[in-house]
Amino acid sequence: MTDVVDSDELLRRMHRARACAMEQERTWRTRSEELRPTDPEGSREAAVRTIAYEAVLRVLDEVLTPGRNAQ
Repeated sequence: MTDVVDSDELLRRMHRARACAMEQERTWRTRSEELRPTDPEGSREAAVRTIAYEAVLRVLDEVLTPGRNAQ
């Protein structure tokens, strides 16, 4: 059964998701840079994951602060 959550809880969850995505983006970016000299394939895979987390962050930023990053 699914729980009903209020808007404040939903907002808290989205902020936690954003914080998690930021941490993962940093982790994968660092890993990509570390692997570049010794494991080009692993570095590329980590770079792809970095890009995926960047996309997640852009979406969450737009949901949490609409129009803030307008281009």
